[in-house]
Amino acid sequence: MTQWDQLQQLDTVYSQRAFDLYNGDEFPMEVRHYLAQWIEGQDWERASRDSSQAAFLFQVLLENLDNQFSRFSQERDCFLLQRNFRRYKQNFHKYQEEPCTLAAIINWFLLKEKEILNDAELALQVQTLQVQSAAMELESHRQIEKRLKDFKTRIEVMEHSIRCLEEQQDEFDFKYQTLHMDSCTEEEKNRQLEGLQKMLNALDKSRKDFLSEISAMLDVADTLGSSLIDEELVDWKRRQQKSCIGAPVDTSLEHLEKWFTQIIDSMFQLQKFLQKLDELLGKMSYDNDPIPIQKPPLQSRVDTLLTRLIKSAFVVETQPSMPQGRGPLVLRTNIQFSVKVRFLYKVPELNHVLKVTVSVDNTVKGFRRFNVLGTLIKSLNMAESMNGGMVADFRHLTFKDQKVGGGGKGINDLSLSVTEELHSVNFQTQFDYQGLSVTLETSSLPFVVISNSSQQQSAWASVLWFNMLCSDAKNKKFFESCSAASWAQFGEMLSWQFLSCGKRGLNDQQLQTLALKLFGKEQNYENCKIPWTRFSKENLPDTNFTLWVWLDGILNLVKVYLSDLWSDGSIMGFINKGKERVLLKKQQYGTFLLRFSESIKDGGITFSWVQYSNNGDPSVQTVRPFTSNDLKQIALPDILCNFRIMVAENVPVNPLCHLYPNIPKDQAFGKYYSEKTGEENPYLKYLKTKLVFVTKKPSIFCF
Repeated sequence: MTQWDQLQQLDTVYSQRAFDLYNGDEFPMEVRHYLAQWIEGQDWERASRDSSQAAFLFQVLLENLDNQFSRFSQERDCFLLQRNFRRYKQNFHKYQEEPCTLAAIINWFLLKEKEILNDAELALQVQTLQVQSAAMELESHRQIEKRLKDFKTRIEVMEHSIRCLEEQQDEFDFKYQTLHMDSCTEEEKNRQLEGLQKMLNALDKSRKDFLSEISAMLDVADTLGSSLIDEELVDWKRRQQKSCIGAPVDTSLEHLEKWFTQIIDSMFQLQKFLQKLDELLGKMSYDNDPIPIQKPPLQSRVDTLLTRLIKSAFVVETQPSMPQGRGPLVLRTNIQFSVKVRFLYKVPELNHVLKVTVSVDNTVKGFRRFNVLGTLIKSLNMAESMNGGMVADFRHLTFKDQKVGGGGKGINDLSLSVTEELHSVNFQTQFDYQGLSVTLETSSLPFVVISNSSQQQSAWASVLWFNMLCSDAKNKKFFESCSAASWAQFGEMLSWQFLSCGKRGLNDQQLQTLALKLFGKEQNYENCKIPWTRFSKENLPDTNFTLWVWLDGILNLVKVYLSDLWSDGSIMGFINKGKERVLLKKQQYGTFLLRFSESIKDGGITFSWVQYSNNGDPSVQTVRPFTSNDLKQIALPDILCNFRIMVAENVPVNPLCHLYPNIPKDQAFGKYYSEKTGEENPYLKYLKTKLVFVTKKPSIFCF
């Protein structure tokens, strides 16, 4: 199968990329289609360097065009194709003196096709892995559902067994109470006693069997409970951590709520069985009765497992966040925040019964202390949840500094900055139901409390670092000796930030550029690590700002001004200047790309383009970066549309023609232009004007 055939079998996204690739006139798609086998059979890379080989292939190409033209002339309904191929041949004649240029163009198109095929294959592999992962998760859920269903079925069987046991005991008791020994012969007495003994033996066996079944059920419940608490709930909590820093993961609690409710209901049913055995024991006992011996340890196991399940079912569903905050887990004194807790045991009898109290954890010595103000007690209820879950939604809480020692603030014994102090809020309620009394407690993830907006950037850095690396929510002293992040962890976290701000994560090429910037050239970056200090405390080389300050400036620029362009892939973003020049010098005149500035603290974006001198030598020109101050006045697409440079005789010319690799500028950005034509804009009906950017030196721009 030819490479061209493979391209035509791709799904819509990648076939559209192939279509866009051939959207210009440099190398017509119809020529590529009808001469596919011959084109792929030639060494165009060699021809681009060998003029004699290029001249030979040029002549053969023209002959193939003639042959294809002749074939069209013999077929019906090919008039337009005849006309097009005649025009294509005429257009190719311009390369008669420069056949190497045409060979280079064809070679470039073939390489771009391979890139599309490779990207499609990689996407398929990723999708396959995701499907496999989802399938594994789905299979895990199915197994839990099946085990819970089997568990419930066995409970129903035991309900029948306990009724039979009660009937069996009642029958024995009746026989025993109605036994008449005085008027019976010795033989009759022995016969009646023998019958009673058989009934007692059968009753004893039934009691032992039922107790054994309870023990077996508790073994199953132990395993199921461990699956829910130690695996599924732990996984959910880790997913919630990741979602707080931008990961696109599922944090819904519906499955867990359903499972916890089912197993806790079943455990309460086992507890009722043990209570029924107590009732039966009160009515009748005998020598070597198994109930007094075996029931207490079984009761202890039921209570222990029920307590563990119920305690684990009390979770923080929505972590603390401010309405207009940077993200969750960054709070500010005297500014309201909200947080929501949920009880995963959903039972209507407890609606509006459990009162939840919220308090702030001030236990870390040396950290600032706070008072929490607002409505501090709320009932778990089903009205505040979209799906009827048992929740308490604290919406209007506020932190206020707690004065220490004559008005001063706490002295941090750990030498940590304010934004490295981790705090949390605690929640408590008392569970009293069906004879079981349990104190329920849960805590939020650690958060940072700031006192002014200037601390928000470094506070968010702390939130990112903690939730990327630590799953222990009680580790408030994490930044006393926090671990370094691997490049895989750091790259994933950073990609989530761009996904949150611009609906598109970082691709492999962008991550590779960042890794090269941080670690230099390496065979691979698997063993490379980034310490906390390098991320947020040490300035980048030759700058007065840290890695995080630089990245956060770019993220803010993307979020506020460049979201659409980043989302549709128009911004290459991270690429070093050397690679930029290599890419552009291979392209046609006016090809440009957009990248982020490495020297602007608060985020800057620039564009570079290739132009050619009279003797054909390429040069790459770059404008001074545009910052938020520029983009708040005029949007970047309008800048690209109206940008001009001064050429001979002071004539302003727009040098930007194609977005890399070869997308016409207006095709890439036209939908974002805000300027309207005279017919569309009533203010320009009689006088057509526009604001343009004009520069004599590409290194600067002016309004």
